[in-house]
Amino acid sequence: MTAHAVILFGHGSRDPLWRAPMDAVAERVAAKGITVRCAFLELTTPDLRTSVEELVALGVRHIAVVPMFLGAGRHARDDLPRLVDELKRGHPDLQLDLRMPVGEDPRVLDLLASIASE
Repeated sequence: MTAHAVILFGHGSRDPLWRAPMDAVAERVAAKGITVRCAFLELTTPDLRTSVEELVALGVRHIAVVPMFLGAGRHARDDLPRLVDELKRGHPDLQLDLRMPVGEDPRVLDLLASIASE
């Protein structure tokens, strides 16, 4: 049992191959000894509520939700914060932290620029 976990949150797609990069990130996080799950807004399972409930059942008390978006569009600005707020109300003893979309991290931007300029 762990007290801390990470949920990688993505949009979702009908194409099952779409989630392969996110699963690869989850494998790398898990290799560091961190409990990790993926969750999706639509078209792919599990959804955020299901992943949170699973982690809570494991005894996790702190979850960081990491939006796997390049930019902060409507889903990252509106939909995801609303979902996280609903889950916080349902789990007052759970610390649920919503991080910024990964694409807003300067390290990601630097890596993307490096790849693009090769």
